[in-house]
Formats: sequence, structure tokens, C-alpha cells
Amino acid sequence: MMFIKKIGIDLGTANTLVYVPKKGIVINEPSVVALSVSDRHVLAVGAEAREMLGRTPDTIVASKPLRDGVIADYRTTESLLRYFINKSLGGVRFFRPEVMIAVPAGITSTERRAVIDATIQAGAKAAYIIKEPIAAAIGSNIPIGSASGHMIIDMGGGTSEIAVISLGGIVASTSVRIGGSKFDDAVADFVRKKYGLAIGDRTAEELKIEIGSALPLEDQLTKEVRGRDMVTGLPKTVVVTSNDVTEAIQGELTGIIQAVKSVLQETPPELAADVIDKGMVISGGSSLLRNIDKLLTQVTGVPSYIAEDALLCVARGTGIALDNLDSYKRSILATK
Repeated sequence: MMFIKKIGIDLGTANTLVYVPKKGIVINEPSVVALSVSDRHVLAVGAEAREMLGRTPDTIVASKPLRDGVIADYRTTESLLRYFINKSLGGVRFFRPEVMIAVPAGITSTERRAVIDATIQAGAKAAYIIKEPIAAAIGSNIPIGSASGHMIIDMGGGTSEIAVISLGGIVASTSVRIGGSKFDDAVADFVRKKYGLAIGDRTAEELKIEIGSALPLEDQLTKEVRGRDMVTGLPKTVVVTSNDVTEAIQGELTGIIQAVKSVLQETPPELAADVIDKGMVISGGSSLLRNIDKLLTQVTGVPSYIAEDALLCVARGTGIALDNLDSYKRSILATK
């Protein structure tokens, strides 16, 4: 019998993915915890808790313990980690596993310490921290150890991380707190202003996924949306178009574009030349937005490619780094 002693975790604002070496991604669930209001007792975690978002009675609160990729609520994050660690080990706990967690590159040392402490509290024997862009690059099969510049743009739910990596380290990077959840908020805002319709987070997210695009589409897509009429307070249905979504998220996209440009401007000339040759690799859940690669190519003049299994890159990168600790020593941060 094989005892799993290593787990890689992509602890995201929207979703948490768990990677086990030789098995691949074993868990991909929302980073949501449902608690009872009276005694803060954990009632459900992950997919089950997400079903409760926006639908809970007064006695239950469904919360997302991570905001902008960092821990906003320590105790709840610990419950989240414990649940994912136990679930990936299948309940047999002879060993405390070694856990590698991906964190935003812009994280402060206090925030980093909080992640390590929460991981140890949740039952890990050792906790390692790897910066998200590096994990994303490893997971996208970028040879990060080579002496040439590679650019990765990892667009998640809470943050977008942009970095140029060479010789296993980050040469220039920035992290903006713009990601999928900001897109959702912008869509909900736009629908409220344009159609006088109040919609929930989940509906906004469905609109973004089903008809959203970073650039206007020639053949527009449409989707019927139900919500509450802001004037009468009664249920109402409207038809939203893909160009509505494109218009809604322009502000957020501009923020990401500015960040990409600022990293390109900071990159030393030799490495910048490498980036132009190889192009930029885009990973993370928000890279699945239609035409995001075309938009980035258009505004920077640098070819852009979506990584294979873009959603899984960071988690896969944490697992690969954990499996080859020696070769990635330089890229891994504080351990405990």
C-alpha cells in the first residue's frame, strides 16, 4: 500500500486544487466554508458549501476565507486546509504529509507565516511555500531553470500574477488584485446599471463563462438572465449579450494590461528579447476568458499562448516542485 506523504495545494481565492504526485489533481473544489453563526462550527466545505452561497438562513454563513489570494480569515482557512488535506489522504492518517502551498508573489512575510502556520495546524508535517508564478511556470512545462527569460501571466480568481522568470527565480514581477471575482462583480454592476436588474455572484459568473469575451465578438452570444427588478422588486428576465460582458470588464482588463506592460518595461533587455521570441504563457482559471490571448498580443505586440490545462498549472507545479525538491531549492521559500 502506498502512503501519500506529499501534497501540493493551489490555495486559491475561488477554488482550491490539490495535487498528489503520481496521481495528479485529486481535488478541485471551491474555497468556501459554511459555518454556523452561533458557535462558528464548520458545517460544510468546498462544493457543498458553495451550494449554500447566497442561499443560507440566518443561522448559517457561507464565507470565502481567502481574499485577493491571501488569508482574510485565519481559523476558517485552517478548517479549509484540514478538510482538503484529510480528503486527499482518504482518511488514512498514519503520516503527517509534507505540503507545498502556492501563494501570490506579492505576499508579505506576515501573510506567508500565516499560511505556513495554518498548514501546520491543519496537520502537515512540513509546509513549503512556492510563489504562484513559479508554480504556474513549472506546471506549464516552462524550463524555469534555464538562463533565458520566460514570461508567465497567471490569472486566478483573486489575483493576477505576472512574472518574468530566469534561472529559477523571478526577475521582474507584479501582482494585481484583479481576477475572476472582480470580473464577476463588474458584470453584476453593469447588468444592474444597464438593465435595472439585480443578479447574484453565481449568475454573474455564469454570464462571464458562457458568453464573456475580452474582445467584442463579431457574432454576439446572448444569454437569458433572471434576477430581481430594481424598481418593482419582482423577478424579471432580460437578455444579456457578450458585448455587454466585454464592456463590463474593460476596466478590470485594463488593470491587467497595465500590469503586463509594467513588467515588460522592468525586464532587462536580453530577457525581454527572449520573451518576444517565445511569447507569454497565460495560465489560471481567468485565462479561459475568450480572446484574452488575442487581447494581450494586440496591446503588447508579444505573442501570447494559453497554457495547456490552464486551470491546473499552479497545482501541478506545486506537485512537481514537491517531488523534485532538490532541483527547485532555489525557487522555494521559507519552510518550517
